[in-house]
Amino acid sequence: MSSTQRTAPGFGGIAWGALAFLYTPIVILIVFSFNSSKLITVWEGFSADWYRIALENDDLRRAAVNSLIVGLGAMVFSTLIALSTAIAMHRRKAFRGKQLINSLIMLPLMVPEVVIAIASSSFFTAISLSLGIANVLIAHVVFCIPFAYLPMRARLETIPVRALEAAADLYADPWRAFYYVTVPLLMPGIFSGALLAFITSLDDFIITQMVAPPGAMTLPVYIYSMVRRGITPEINAISAILLTLSMIFVIISYLINQKKVA
Repeated sequence: MSSTQRTAPGFGGIAWGALAFLYTPIVILIVFSFNSSKLITVWEGFSADWYRIALENDDLRRAAVNSLIVGLGAMVFSTLIALSTAIAMHRRKAFRGKQLINSLIMLPLMVPEVVIAIASSSFFTAISLSLGIANVLIAHVVFCIPFAYLPMRARLETIPVRALEAAADLYADPWRAFYYVTVPLLMPGIFSGALLAFITSLDDFIITQMVAPPGAMTLPVYIYSMVRRGITPEINAISAILLTLSMIFVIISYLINQKKVA
């Protein structure tokens, strides 16, 4: 942001107005999740009972467990694939088609999510693949790869060549140099990418809704099914918990990725 933009008349007001527009509904949701009334728009007093009711909901717990299974699986597999890809792309010198490969890796970020959801569902139907919750996991891994890839790729760009050259001068073979030099320096990018992949999978609704078979409902899909019957303070409580988890993981990912390379 340039100094001209910061001092432009009305720029600050527009920025704060945009932030208020984005976050005021979230604040209202969190506040009314502590409302003792069954009506979401009428405040009758402070109460945390809706959180207790939400946590005692068996269907909600099953959906949360499914979300954790898919999220952790997507995090592990997408991180491994993204790590291998990032290292391979970084080590290779410029070659014909390198930019195309990078664009293909980033494609899930540019294509509308509903298109990915329909394509995944059509693909599973075409090959008659019905693995239950594993179908959701496969679709999430594909979608989460670029989220895990970007922090690793950015981190690799900051690793000085002299570090690898020093390892070679000390007679380290490529695998030892990778294990003792590259991996420790790349670790913040790996953690950051893994956390982003996990939270992306945990929050996903569209792909899961299109791909998940009966009995493989995740937390966002379960919340949607409840909203269709009407919004209640219990939904506010569930949404507040999910929002808090998302914010925690995003903040941790950001802080980890800010660690400078020595």
